[in-house]
Amino acid sequence: MKKMFVGNLPSDTNEDEVKDLFSQHGKVRSIKVAADVFSGRCKGFAFIEMEGHEARAAMAGLDGKMFKGQALKVREERPRMRGGRGRAGR
Repeated sequence: MKKMFVGNLPSDTNEDEVKDLFSQHGKVRSIKVAADVFSGRCKGFAFIEMEGHEARAAMAGLDGKMFKGQALKVREERPRMRGGRGRAGR
């Protein structure tokens, strides 16, 4: 299972639209679109989980693709470093 970060999503994007887009490359196992607490609008990014080969196909096929007038950024998610930027050695 691979977890992907999807960035540069328009603020009017919803979970179903993102799922439909990624489903063209395989089965979406989980999806979480980051939403603003007050407005409920998309914050511009999401996390998606797919099987390894399907995730690689989605990354290759969707990175840089135009979606609602914006070029998507699709990358494999990297774990956050503990303690924030510049403090990895602590």
